[in-house]
Order: sequence, then C-alpha cells, then structure tokens
Amino acid sequence: MEIEKILTVAAPVAKVWDMLLDPTVMGSCVPGMKSIEVVSDVEYNAVIHVKISFISAKFRLKTRIVEQRAPEYLRVEGSGEDASVASSLKQQSEIFLAELPGGQTELRTKVTVDVLGRLGTFGLGIMKTKADRMWEEFSQNLATRLNGGEVPGAAAVIITRVGEASAGGQPGPAAVARPAVAVSPAGPASSAAVPASPAAAAPQPACAPAAGTASPRRASVNGVDATPASVSDGGWWSRLVRRAGPARNIHVELRRGDISMVVDWPVEDSAGCAAWLRDALSPPPAR
Repeated sequence: MEIEKILTVAAPVAKVWDMLLDPTVMGSCVPGMKSIEVVSDVEYNAVIHVKISFISAKFRLKTRIVEQRAPEYLRVEGSGEDASVASSLKQQSEIFLAELPGGQTELRTKVTVDVLGRLGTFGLGIMKTKADRMWEEFSQNLATRLNGGEVPGAAAVIITRVGEASAGGQPGPAAVARPAVAVSPAGPASSAAVPASPAAAAPQPACAPAAGTASPRRASVNGVDATPASVSDGGWWSRLVRRAGPARNIHVELRRGDISMVVDWPVEDSAGCAAWLRDALSPPPAR
C-alpha cells in the first residue's frame, strides 16, 4: 500500500525538523504509540497499538533512519510483527519539509507499507481508511504540540534508551536529547520519531496464492457456502445478514489451499465485511 499525505503547519522548518527527531514529541503525536526505545541516534524500537475493525494488534517495530538531509528530508525503514494475531508489516517512509511564506512549513510524507498475515487479508479500502484516520489524528496532535499544548495520554508513552533503567531494574522514562524515528505518520501499523505512518500501500494479502497457481476460494456464512458468483449478483449481502441470526455476527470461513481462516464479523460493520469479502474472493492479479 502506498500513501502520500501533505500537512501545512504554522511553524518554521527548523522547529518542525527538531520535533520530528524528538521521540518524546513523536511518541505523543503518533496514534497508538506505547513506547519508544532509543538504540542509537538512527535506530529505534517502538511498540504501537493498531485496531482495524475487530482485530487489535500490538506491533513491535524496529526502525532505522537510513538517510537524512537536515532540515528537509528523512528516509526511514522499519519492520515488525505481532505473533498474537499472526501479522507482520514492512514499511518505508520518506518525509519532505519545505519552507512556506509566513513562517509556515509544508510536511509531505510518502509511505509504502506491506502488511502480511491476518491483517493483510483486509481490503485496500479498509486499510486506507484506517490510515487516513491515523493521519488526521497525527496532524491534530502535532499542531497541538507546536502550539505548546499537551496531547491527552502523552504521559503514558514510555521513552527509554538502551542500557537505562529505573529503580528496581525495570525500564523507565528517559530524557533523550535528540533522537527519534519510531514509526512514520502516514499508516496502520500506521513510521518515524516520525513514527510508523498513520496514513499507511498495496498490502499483499497473506492468503495470496503463488503466481501461476489456481487456488480454490470458499466462504461460508453460518455454514452456508458463498461463491464468487454470489458476491457479484447484487443481492448476496442482504441474504448473508439475514442468516447471521440472533448472535448478530456474520460467520465467514475462508479456505485457500492449506490456509483456513474463520471470522465472526459484527453485523453492525456489515459494509466493512462486504468490502473485505470482495477483495478476499477476487482472483489474484495477472502477472
């Protein structure tokens, strides 16, 4: 999945640059950030919580600044996983700063994210919607910090440096002079002291079959088979919901080769389930 976002902030370039390289600032601005561990001036470990529909994931991300030209350009690469939901991601973020008239700065970010595993089965539309929401929240939080305000929940984010610990031997908050990138602000899981990107590009579904291999596709709702044809005939979704029963869940089972997935999707989010099923049942693109 590829995402590009632009934000204009009422602050000079130098100030925005310093904030992007300050983990205490980015830790409070990136939605879902739980902790940042400073390994070196260019290496960071972060924990970020991401919720997409009914799945909650807590990714442990390893991030590295691979290129920087102060105060106008940063390139960050990172990867992470959450074994509890069998999902992983790999991302690359580029951040461009440009000076604007009136002491303002344009912040542009380009993020490429590959999401694999359980989260990777969600459709591109759902992933981009989540990324857009994360970007909006990041933008609001950054503006709050630039104006000298405090972001709610910022105090709960733990910032540490490798080798530092609080009394009792447990990792504790640490004052870090100038580091930063954890995960960038454009995506789910979404990286940078510009952290993983809130606005996170084309994820490769975990269930995608190998090139040239025909894979059987089967979905069932409460035990009733749904075929690719039923997905496109216009009336399939209302029948799915009627069969959901008093539990108010849509039960879906997907099987592709040796891979099987069972999902109970809340009826209240039926539109999201419909989008996900359309993507999951569509044939892989020709290569």
